Amino acid sequence: MNILIANDDGIYSPGLAALAQVAKKFGEVRIMAPDVERSSASHAITAHLPISFKKANIPVDGVQAFKVNGTPADCAALGTHLAKTDVVLSGINMGPNLGNAMWHSGTLAAAKQAVLLGVKGIALSTPVGKEEPDFEALAPFVEETLTMLLQDDRLALYNVNFPAKPKGIMWTRQSVRLYDNRIEPGMDPMGRKHYWFTVIPLEPAEEGTDRWAVENGYVSITPLRLDLTDEAELQKRLQQSVPRQIV
Repeated sequence: MNILIANDDGIYSPGLAALAQVAKKFGEVRIMAPDVERSSASHAITAHLPISFKKANIPVDGVQAFKVNGTPADCAALGTHLAKTDVVLSGINMGPNLGNAMWHSGTLAAAKQAVLLGVKGIALSTPVGKEEPDFEALAPFVEETLTMLLQDDRLALYNVNFPAKPKGIMWTRQSVRLYDNRIEPGMDPMGRKHYWFTVIPLEPAEEGTDRWAVENGYVSITPLRLDLTDEAELQKRLQQSVPRQIV
């Protein structure tokens, strides 16, 4: 199996190395990741400038790694263009990508870009506290998750989140809850105003969702799709209206 690994934390993220170490058990691994952190870059692509890549050294034996002056989606697109790729793994992100965070996640965007190009995509993330995640403890759960998701050849998109201390694995749906878009003002050393954008959940997570699973110690696996159509609303509108001709 030909495996491409990307992320949004940058080429030297410990989560990237941890994922590569496990992924080696499933096939040939290559890495193409941003040269700097691109967290919350969403599905931005570099359309107005050329992108390039350079070889990088990471602490994983037998894995070629390259740093790209582009976004996570750029990395997935470039990597699949340059060599045969059966699956794109994105992560392990330093921070969760749950619920509404999927909309701005650069980690998930790399996996989505893969699916847009006809390649299976899997995004993987874990919360970060005051200390770095214990990737060695997470490794068995990462391996078990990949074993589940790589066993067939279907084109699919998955969003995976690991709690700090997993006790099991759950299939989940996305949590859709409102957030408070809070802006925190501050001052830089030169006395100039600046602002930090942050969000806090306003409602508790629904049971069976990705947020609920991780909050309760379970690895969350959420199958996703690229079609954003609200099918229920569409059917309602189609039943209520007749074709309109505009002249």
